[in-house]
Amino acid sequence: MNEVRVRFAPSPTGTLHIGGARTALFNWLYARSNQGKFILRLEDTDLGRSTESSAAGIVEGLRWLGLDWDEGPDIQGPYGPYRQSERLAIYQHYIEKLLNEGKAYYCFCSSKELAARREQNLGYDGKCRDLTPAEVNNKLASGLQPVVRFKMPQTGTTTVEDQVRGSVHFENKLFDDSIICKSDGWPTYNLAVVIDDHEMKINHVIRAEEHLPNTPKQLLLYEALGFEVPNFAHVSMILAPDRSKLSKRHGATSVQEFRDNGYLPETMINYLALLGWSSGEDITFFNLTELINRFNLSNVSKSAAVYDTEKLTWMNGHYVAEAETNRLIQLIKPEAIRKGWLTVDNQSYFTNVVELVKNRVKTTNEIFDAVEYFFEDVDSYDTKGMKKHFSKPGAIDLLQSVLEILTTADSFSTSKLEEMLRAKATELNVKAGDLIHPARLALSGRTNTPGIFDVMVILGRKNCIIRTEQAIHFIQEQS
Repeated sequence: MNEVRVRFAPSPTGTLHIGGARTALFNWLYARSNQGKFILRLEDTDLGRSTESSAAGIVEGLRWLGLDWDEGPDIQGPYGPYRQSERLAIYQHYIEKLLNEGKAYYCFCSSKELAARREQNLGYDGKCRDLTPAEVNNKLASGLQPVVRFKMPQTGTTTVEDQVRGSVHFENKLFDDSIICKSDGWPTYNLAVVIDDHEMKINHVIRAEEHLPNTPKQLLLYEALGFEVPNFAHVSMILAPDRSKLSKRHGATSVQEFRDNGYLPETMINYLALLGWSSGEDITFFNLTELINRFNLSNVSKSAAVYDTEKLTWMNGHYVAEAETNRLIQLIKPEAIRKGWLTVDNQSYFTNVVELVKNRVKTTNEIFDAVEYFFEDVDSYDTKGMKKHFSKPGAIDLLQSVLEILTTADSFSTSKLEEMLRAKATELNVKAGDLIHPARLALSGRTNTPGIFDVMVILGRKNCIIRTEQAIHFIQEQS
């Protein structure tokens, strides 16, 4: 068997969308699971829309996900260049070949003529297909800039053998003579991709379902050029929860947006793998090695995958909780420094705080809200919490009891504080929660925090006393 060679070939005209990232991942997994090669190729022949910033963003997004490549624009291999904009001479060679063999022809029809036919729902009528050499030369000599069209067969059927969808049949009569070279000399997508895949020895083309209608045209070009046809696999589209086309209105759609919103790369890899593929096992969480060992095209679904933000965020919470605390700190460090929460002198304190809350957040961005009361004074209290815990009779006495514990505890540890609080509750003939809940509200301004004794220890005796006294004064002023 020949070495497996696959490619991810994005157009650098925008960000790395999650659909593109999923396609890249499936190609990468297939290559790695078969000890093959993964090639990155930039399809940047749309010179008006392609930008260096988009190209850099795609590369950055792939690297953030942890997907590496064996050949590409920055890793030269034997079949480069790996940017289409640098391959014009290669395309022109094959265009000339098709023209010389009578498999393609110059078309001089104006854009106005073609637009008029489109308005009438008419395809190209083959007007220039049978021009004589003399007529072609006269038109070229007059300065007209023609396109080049490929002579499509007008009868018969072209069948795409697809490793996901099986045999898909297309009637040739439905196809116009395709433009394979624009008037500026650059090839169109269908020709460039065929030439590139052949020249780069790509033998498995794994791409999105939206490319399936192009495939019969490409197969005919493979045949006309005498190229070996690769194996095709068209993976399902990713739809929004309402089964419409995924778009900005459904939230973040680019890899960089997810990164900036506090999602981890391992979450994205795991989630994207499950969008249209199944291991056949009742397992949700996979790392890259496990995915490589299990991935195969036979388990790729024909059905559209539905993007579920809630599941993605839930999975991210799992990975955040599992992540090394120091890694999370590095991710949030710039913003934490900007806020003044992380300094040279409080790194141990900051680490303890993040360690305490990381299993209670779903994204790294949520850490900032979760830890705020450890770094900022409590200047307000949760409204429902005040009504429930500060407004009931005896609230001040309960907080005075908490204050006594905070002041007299000979060891300011979670075990000692819990022991004293529960003993005090027994002494007062109240539930432990009757002391814990108002204490939590006093120390954090919130009704929901990590374990209150852990919070006390990290805040420290002095801060706890100050905040409890402040809450008592607040209640007195409200009375």
